[in-house]
Amino acid sequence: MTSEQSSGSSLFDHLLELRSRLLAMVLSVLVIFASLAYFAQDIYQYLAQPLLAVMPEGSNMIATDVASPFFAPFKLTLVVSIFLAMPFILYQIWSFIAPGLYKNEKRLIAPLLFGSSLLFYGGISFAYFVVFPLAFEFFSNFAPEGVVVATDISSYLDFVLKLFFAFGAAFEIPIAIILMCWTGFTTPNALREKRPYVVVGVFVIGMLLTPPDVISQTLLAIPMWLLFELGLIAASFYTRPNNDEQDENTINNS
Repeated sequence: MTSEQSSGSSLFDHLLELRSRLLAMVLSVLVIFASLAYFAQDIYQYLAQPLLAVMPEGSNMIATDVASPFFAPFKLTLVVSIFLAMPFILYQIWSFIAPGLYKNEKRLIAPLLFGSSLLFYGGISFAYFVVFPLAFEFFSNFAPEGVVVATDISSYLDFVLKLFFAFGAAFEIPIAIILMCWTGFTTPNALREKRPYVVVGVFVIGMLLTPPDVISQTLLAIPMWLLFELGLIAASFYTRPNNDEQDENTINNS
């Protein structure tokens, strides 16, 4: 077998493995969705609790579209299924790329995949248990006189999913900082020098990723800043030494 045939065969094997792992990811989501579909209405009811708890007495959520009462809960259940399947999805990604990594890269990537899952779930939990009660109470109290608060179930779902993704992505800041420092793109000291710009930047990002209210923006910006500081601490253990340090260590060892 020639080198070209061997290379083509290797590429074909990689494509087959990629297909099988993608199928495994999709099947994992479908299995979880099938298991949760019966509880779709209950899942939506649980998601709506932060809003229902602060709505004026006698008011309810509404459905302005004919199919919304059916599709909104199942749309939520599908998203929940993807969230729950995320550790398995990340494991499949890890299993696919691991054979091509060096030992030191494997020692870095494995904890990062695990940590990114926890941080993403942490961001979603923070949004649900901290941000939603405060933000929805703020909205309800500032409704103009004579205006009945009756939120559409589809609009509410789109609103909370946007916040979930915003907070889940924002909580990945430590992972991003570690990767940037480990690849040599920057250093913890360089990032510390840019701290004033980072503080301003997180508030700008909070303004762009959240609805136009001060509470949501602030409650996203402050954790992002704290996670930035946490990322600096963690990145100091993963920063690659520069060439001068490596040469100096080599001379000292010799």
